[in-house]
Amino acid sequence: MIYLDNSATTPIHPEVKNAMLPYLMEEFGNPSSKYYSVAENAKKAVKEARNNVASLLGCHDSEVIFTSGSTESNNMVIKGVADLYADKGKHIITSKVEHPSILETCKYLETKGYKLTYLDVDRYGRISVEELKNAINEDTILVSIIWGNNELGSLNNMEEISSVCEENEVFLHTDATQVIGKLDFNLSNLPGITFLSSSAHKFHGPKGIGATFIRKDQYDILTKITPLLHGGGQEQGIRSGTLAVHNIVGFGKAAEIAYTNLYSIIAKLEELENYLIQIINDKFSNQITFNNDSNKKIPGVISVQFNGVNNELLVKQLAPLIAASTGSACSSSKPSHVLEAIGLTIDQVRSTIRFSLNSGIGKDELDVFREL
Repeated sequence: MIYLDNSATTPIHPEVKNAMLPYLMEEFGNPSSKYYSVAENAKKAVKEARNNVASLLGCHDSEVIFTSGSTESNNMVIKGVADLYADKGKHIITSKVEHPSILETCKYLETKGYKLTYLDVDRYGRISVEELKNAINEDTILVSIIWGNNELGSLNNMEEISSVCEENEVFLHTDATQVIGKLDFNLSNLPGITFLSSSAHKFHGPKGIGATFIRKDQYDILTKITPLLHGGGQEQGIRSGTLAVHNIVGFGKAAEIAYTNLYSIIAKLEELENYLIQIINDKFSNQITFNNDSNKKIPGVISVQFNGVNNELLVKQLAPLIAASTGSACSSSKPSHVLEAIGLTIDQVRSTIRFSLNSGIGKDELDVFREL
């Protein structure tokens, strides 16, 4: 079986596993403890991992706050900003194609009296920067826009969005879960991004670990938010709880590998995507419609309609040979809100399958599509 559901999760890299193992066994110390070796070794390992994540993101290591993953990071930022800055405004802007952990958090805040604007998207899932400009008002405290869509692969123009938010002095959060390790960017060149969410398991790291980037201000102080988790004051008081050192080490190793090999990873994903699209076109020709365009997208994500075929049944039939999905793994029981937002009918939504690649796949493995 060939695994083509990498937008849901990726296989852990062997080097990541090997880096983690000592911190599950011999090096079991709590990095918040002091003086004895297993605690100090854990502390050093966390510091190294934080440096690796910061290098990949293009930020200072003190701007990296470890969490359990993007869902927690998204909740922490949106609820934390909403709570702390409610006296300055109660208006938040997002889009209709965000991850459920964004949309459900925003719906929750609406029940608490916050005003939400959900921006429309074009046929490929991108917001209009002009509509964003028009939506910002004196009551706006936060903009939260996904960087790369998990179902379509479409990239929003984060450079322009960052500039708009910086000019209007509005906090900008981006869910960058799908672009880390697959897109060349540097947060130091995008000063309008105040917060960013990421998860290690989307680029060959372990599950259960992620990070929030929180930008420092001109006084070298992290942008303040109300913590989601209160407790012992770990992670600069922003995210309390004993650090999962083994997972953090794995995250750091995955970040190091991605940073070192970024350009070759991108090139390989583009090569694989083009090869698979060619096979699908040759094999199915008039029976398919692609939902995504070929430009300004995450490499290796393909969304395709098999016209007139139920996607759930097709995924089950393919399962012995190909692991694929009908959309986001986080909302698998519902028709895709992303595909509905780009204007597809319910029949088109229910005939769509997502294939998502990783750079470890061989081109010859994709030839299984020729046998379908």
